[in-house]
Amino acid sequence: MYYVDGAWYKPDEPAIFPEDRGYQFGDGIYEVVRIYHGYLYQWDDHMIRLERSAKELSLTIPSRKELTEIAQEVLRQCFLESSEDAILYMQITRGVSDRQFPFPSNIRPVLTMYAKSKSRPIQQMQSGVRAVLIDDIRWLRCDIKSLNLLGASWAKQQAVEQSVDEAILHRNGTVTEATSANLFAVKNDKLYTHPATNLILHGITRQTVIQLAKNLGIPVLEEAFSVNFVQSADELFITGTTSEITPIVELQGARVGDGQVGSIVRRLQEAFENHIIS
Repeated sequence: MYYVDGAWYKPDEPAIFPEDRGYQFGDGIYEVVRIYHGYLYQWDDHMIRLERSAKELSLTIPSRKELTEIAQEVLRQCFLESSEDAILYMQITRGVSDRQFPFPSNIRPVLTMYAKSKSRPIQQMQSGVRAVLIDDIRWLRCDIKSLNLLGASWAKQQAVEQSVDEAILHRNGTVTEATSANLFAVKNDKLYTHPATNLILHGITRQTVIQLAKNLGIPVLEEAFSVNFVQSADELFITGTTSEITPIVELQGARVGDGQVGSIVRRLQEAFENHIIS
């Protein structure tokens, strides 16, 4: 079942408003929340980020209490098993209005939410993935989790056309992140990742991994690094709600390190697994 603007719809029922600003302008925000063992993992962190995105776009959204109640009802309506790996998707658009570029006044937001089964990327986490370098052409407010995803989608498509799994994005030689995940590099037993500026999404899994690394005594440096640096890294991996901690073992057709999943990635994966079940 899909929850759209206060009503429930079956998958084969229409639920899109043609003049919804999310549909016509990408004027909205979204979150994807992992469901582990029947519970919404890091729900509060997702709500904090959703509220920040809304504030940055002057977008009115329902209260956290209301969103939590709807999310729990979505889980009941979707009949997910407690042991089922799944995700919850929610988006909030500015609302329905005659097509105009300025933000219209006196309209109410449209909330869409649903949950569905989604397996964890176990194979990719165990064996790693391949990636290529792609120019980062996205807009300059990547910190806002908006519906404007064409730039990321275009980069992902280029990776697919080159028969690899992911694209690592860079602006004028400075590496930012992946298409739908944050990027980490390991060099000399230190962990590097781009600082949480407007050029990357402030990933929730990213922040969890930073804290787990610190708990393990692994130095973490949040600083920008170059394409040359990332190509000489000992280990590379991406982090995200659905990718968790996925190593990159090949970049631009060359092995990363020795071409195997590295020891620091393994340690972080184990720590993350414990974090999930704790």
